[in-house]
Amino acid sequence: MLRKSLFNALAVLVVLSVVLTACGGGGGDTSAEPASDGPKTTSSGFECPEPNPRVDVTSTELNIFVWTEYFPQDMLDCFEMVYGITLNRDEYSSNEEMYAKVSAGGTAYDLVQPTDYIVPLMIRQELLQELDHSKLPNIGNFDPNWMDQPFDPGNKYSLPYLAGTDAIIVNTATVENVPTSWADLWNPEYAGRMVFLDDSRATIGLTLVTLGYDPNTTDPAQLEEAQNKLAELVPNIKLFDSDSPKTALIAGDVDLGMTWTGEAFIANQENPDIQYIYPEEGPVLWQDNWVMLKDASHVDAAYAWLSYTMQGDVFWLTIRDFQYTNPNQAALEYAKENQPDVYSAYADSPITNPPAEAISKGFGIEDVGEATPLYDNIWVEVKGGN
Repeated sequence: MLRKSLFNALAVLVVLSVVLTACGGGGGDTSAEPASDGPKTTSSGFECPEPNPRVDVTSTELNIFVWTEYFPQDMLDCFEMVYGITLNRDEYSSNEEMYAKVSAGGTAYDLVQPTDYIVPLMIRQELLQELDHSKLPNIGNFDPNWMDQPFDPGNKYSLPYLAGTDAIIVNTATVENVPTSWADLWNPEYAGRMVFLDDSRATIGLTLVTLGYDPNTTDPAQLEEAQNKLAELVPNIKLFDSDSPKTALIAGDVDLGMTWTGEAFIANQENPDIQYIYPEEGPVLWQDNWVMLKDASHVDAAYAWLSYTMQGDVFWLTIRDFQYTNPNQAALEYAKENQPDVYSAYADSPITNPPAEAISKGFGIEDVGEATPLYDNIWVEVKGGN
């Protein structure tokens, strides 16, 4: 099962962080600069690592469709500078938004970033092309526990990017009764004070879990019951925000709600009173991935991007800028050896390295096949104009 696989990966990552600590082991487009001899430095002063190895590319641009607030600017700039390729980036804030646009056709994207449960749907719809692992020389940098997941056995179509959890976020200085379970969020005292991710499957899933049901059920009766329960919650949510839910929390516009790992980490660093609570029923577990669209027209540039960003001396930037659970073992080793403060903040946080007990209760969102329209209808009818 996906939940068990992600739990195993997260558990191993916690152990890896401890071992590394003990042993000391290792948005928007910018203008491309032609590749040239000598070191290249971004506007922030970051010196770009050279591609290792350098991939032969004839394309002059690459089009990616990716999650918002998910990429270090230095990573984007360095790729353009070392390869002389213009990187065009569009962003989305939900899997459903991405899938609707890609499946409608007419896009020029080469790479997109679906979460685990969307990958099988995209495969069935013949939207993806198989990856040529011989063109991915740095694929071994990933912790094997994040590879070969049930949603894509053998990684025929996908590669990990980042992973994490969805759990409860709460400002303990402003909330008297701190929730400890998903079910607590229905408490009337939280009405109008909550921010939720604009994520239909996660929100419906956690609602099903509070009812004692499988978060991926296809039973119409159970889904109807979940719809009725969710209809009681949605009016009490002040805003749905998958772009930057931390912003409202830090500003004090909301006091609690549901968010994911990276947003919680940044909010906690800004204000330690903002805590990330793993609900008694278990957090949502997820993994975001790279896939290449079937009609990608810049395949060579796509492989160059994947290879370059897999490098430990490049991918560690995600640990610095967007702190999610990191599947790239080489990046963790590089950060530990070369950026100990960045690494320690990541390794020591229960947000990026969740307790094994919490993760053992966690659940993944999975492809529900022909029941997908039932979930879509629930979201449309319950969320409405909220």
